[in-house]
Amino acid sequence: MSNEARTAFISGLSDEEFDALNWFYIFEARDKQLPPLGSWFCWFLRSGRGFGKTRSGSEWVLQCVDDGYKRIALIGQTKADVRDTMIEIESSSIMKVAPDRLRPDYQPSKRRLVWANGAIATVYSGDEPDQLRGPQHDKAWVDELAKFKYPETTWDNMELGLRLGDDPQVLVTTTPRPLAIIKRLLSESSTVDVTGSTFENVDNLSPRFIQRITARYEGTRLGQQELYGEILDDHPNALWSRDILEASRVTDHDDLHRVIVSIDPAASTGQTGIVVVGAANVVGLGHGYIIDDVTTPEGAKPEAWARAAVAAYNKWSADWIVAEVNNGGDMVEQVIRSVPGGSSVAYKTVRATRGKHTRAEPISALFEQGRGHMVGYYTDLEDQLCSWVPGDASPDRLDAMVWAFTALGIIGGEVDWSSVRDLGKIKGFRSKWE
Repeated sequence: MSNEARTAFISGLSDEEFDALNWFYIFEARDKQLPPLGSWFCWFLRSGRGFGKTRSGSEWVLQCVDDGYKRIALIGQTKADVRDTMIEIESSSIMKVAPDRLRPDYQPSKRRLVWANGAIATVYSGDEPDQLRGPQHDKAWVDELAKFKYPETTWDNMELGLRLGDDPQVLVTTTPRPLAIIKRLLSESSTVDVTGSTFENVDNLSPRFIQRITARYEGTRLGQQELYGEILDDHPNALWSRDILEASRVTDHDDLHRVIVSIDPAASTGQTGIVVVGAANVVGLGHGYIIDDVTTPEGAKPEAWARAAVAAYNKWSADWIVAEVNNGGDMVEQVIRSVPGGSSVAYKTVRATRGKHTRAEPISALFEQGRGHMVGYYTDLEDQLCSWVPGDASPDRLDAMVWAFTALGIIGGEVDWSSVRDLGKIKGFRSKWE
């Protein structure tokens, strides 16, 4: 409409008609933010950061409620992510964008939103997929599927319960990664694939943000994924591949004889890599299992990563915290000892004197042999493993993981952990590290 026609139309509405309009769908949304036309089961909205996919998800859920659908699943990476991103904190969350007539009652203790018309949206998470066994839904919104710890199991349980009504549908909003589940969904005829870039929403984003991410990521492989929503292939010269990781992936692990929390401290303002790895003997050979990644975000203060490491140490009943101290020196231990619980942890240091390629290559070989495993999915770590090329600066999560595997002493085969009380007693341990 022209401005004049639009003004005349709006002026002629009653208060009830005015409140009933979905202003986002009519005036604000870009075409890619609107539900696809025609018949579909999965609307797969993959895009760069800041595209506006969360707003699309929130508005779609509200429209489903307005259309009379009664049982909706809200599924995020964790319950905290659902709460913060999808429900109440982010400016584009359901509670922030809902008009008065569609504003739900948020009942966090019951993990649900309840509307006046009887519609209920229930919270689930990708790290607890079994909660989706049994419940039935007619619609589902899945946010950041590519970052779920158990994406396949979560999806299967969700889809088996998406059986109410005549038109069950699911919206996936995510920055994509080349996971098997994502490739399968995009290949299905019932999926509508919509791709968008960060720059399509430039009018609603901070100019400083646009300037910073353009300078840092434009023209890079990571930028293709994080800014343009493209699915990257593995780098041909990387030591790890998605196929290798997938073949060695497990959903559980054998009894762990040793658990190590490994820290790769940030040199300045970068991320501090914190990865937890356990070791077990399987048929006479040592196997390593990645069981957690609690890497702190870029710019996190030392106290924050120290608290995260100590929390992981206690959560997994770890044997040691191991820290690489080329950059931090004695400061690393001092920070760990200063946070609550840090004074009692068992702590060891390592110092890099060999090239990163030399340290990482034996660990990649473990994965090729089926002796290195991911327990579930750790997508940020996996991105680093499958994109790092020897010769480049190695990223934080990868470095922390390599130190952990090395410290566990399983590269050469079986370790008799029952007789080991100190890392220095492991035969060849010091020479390996130095």
